[in-house]
Amino acid sequence: QVQFVESGGGLVQPGGSLRLSCTASGIIFEITTMGWYRQAPGNQRELVATVTSGLRRNYANSVKGRFTISRDNVKNTVYLQMNSLKPEDTAVYYCNRDPPFQSWGQGTQVTVSS
Repeated sequence: QVQFVESGGGLVQPGGSLRLSCTASGIIFEITTMGWYRQAPGNQRELVATVTSGLRRNYANSVKGRFTISRDNVKNTVYLQMNSLKPEDTAVYYCNRDPPFQSWGQGTQVTVSS
């Protein structure tokens, strides 16, 4: 059974930083391209960043230069380091495979506000 458990969200001021973590189970993690997604109220879920098994990374234009995705294949965990956060980054953040499985975790709320 595929399962994702996200953590690390919170309330942060504009310009601040957060590091999200997501532990996966039920998949062969080390060969899976992993991604971070986000969904803001009233918006569709969007793909923010991906990292392949070979550590090739891609980012949405809106986060390029501010966010860094990484992975630890021993811990089956993918991370998202978010710097220079903006109010428009406010969303629930999820991890999943790219392309995603139908099963999603609960996500972690990130709120950027002064």
